[in-house]
Amino acid sequence: MSAFPQFEYHQNTLHAESVPLESIAKKFGTPCYVYSRAALTATFHEFKQAFADDDYLICYAVKANSNLAILNVLAELGCGFDIVSGGELHRVIKAGGDPRKTVFSGVGKLADEMRMALAADILCFNVESVAELQLLNQIAAAMNKTAPVSLRINPDVDSKTHPYISTGLKENKFGIPFAEAEQIYLSADQFQHIQFTGLDCHIGSQLTELSPFTEAGKKLVDLLQRLQSSNLRISHVDLGGGLGIRYSNETPPSIHTYVNALRQTVGSIKCRLLIEPGRSLIGNAGLLLTRTVYIKHTPDRHFAIVDAAMNDLLRPSLYNAYHEILPVNKKNGNPEKYQVVGPVCETGDFLGHDRKLILDTNDLLAVMSSGAYGMSMSSNYNTRPRAAEVMVDGNTIHLIRARETIDQLIAPETILPA
Repeated sequence: MSAFPQFEYHQNTLHAESVPLESIAKKFGTPCYVYSRAALTATFHEFKQAFADDDYLICYAVKANSNLAILNVLAELGCGFDIVSGGELHRVIKAGGDPRKTVFSGVGKLADEMRMALAADILCFNVESVAELQLLNQIAAAMNKTAPVSLRINPDVDSKTHPYISTGLKENKFGIPFAEAEQIYLSADQFQHIQFTGLDCHIGSQLTELSPFTEAGKKLVDLLQRLQSSNLRISHVDLGGGLGIRYSNETPPSIHTYVNALRQTVGSIKCRLLIEPGRSLIGNAGLLLTRTVYIKHTPDRHFAIVDAAMNDLLRPSLYNAYHEILPVNKKNGNPEKYQVVGPVCETGDFLGHDRKLILDTNDLLAVMSSGAYGMSMSSNYNTRPRAAEVMVDGNTIHLIRARETIDQLIAPETILPA
């Protein structure tokens, strides 16, 4: 099956569901992020069906794409959320998400963020250090509350992914060392305003093999059994996210295979199972629409200079990540090998190297699999306004984020007095 079932060609024109992408470009300009509601909904239902009748909660990793419309669609489907900042919690609440289905991850939670999350009555704090645990205990005491906590364990498991998005090795900044976790749990009486309710682990992103998931899961289960034998009541096990998607020729496990492996790893443990998918929910539900500004031929290379840049989609420059690039309108002719680059003043500003395309100036291109870590990582480098975002629902187009203007960018700035 195609990785992009909601983005297909009809009469040689690429569509988002029932809408030709060229009509979106005409109405909203480029660069522009385009999402498929059907793709997002279908993927969520895949996760849901894979769990069958288990006690589970799917917590979407908001950092993957935090647009309010996307969060709202997921909230209406019953999804929970995994946040890493107070700003993301604010977005979840604004979008209609339930704080009681929300877990708060991240190594550097601030005091104000903790207060906000406690006031909102979130499901759980995924705590990553003793120092964080101590601060949270103090803040909860001052608010006369008890903070629900899951320690994020670092299992020292190689996720076999890009080093920048690998989080489960002992040299990474994330989580509490596995060897120290049991003693912290057993010292619960030292933290009068903490209630240990969960056990958490997340080893990285864009994982395409099952073995790292199951290896980390088995370590968590072993620890859980020891805690239970010490009469510590743990109500949920959070196995994180990280399931990869197909960008090029990757062969990640299916959602059903992934979930089934997690279920088998946990086995007969009587706990609620939490997962935190981000990329695997939204990644292939979105694309970046861009237009060629110039075609430039040099003795050594052919360049397609487009109006999207590294500030719009950072992944190629940051991770040397591959995104498939498709012409919106198929044409006959002999393809040439192009460097697809943006207008930002960096040699590292590229969307794709050595892509075989038939191109002219003003042609539209679709940069696929851009739904995750595209808009959420975008910036205003070179004083470039961030792109518009639209969501397609059948034959209807919804503008879910207007394109920024330069006046909006400079509005918070002031000139020194004379």
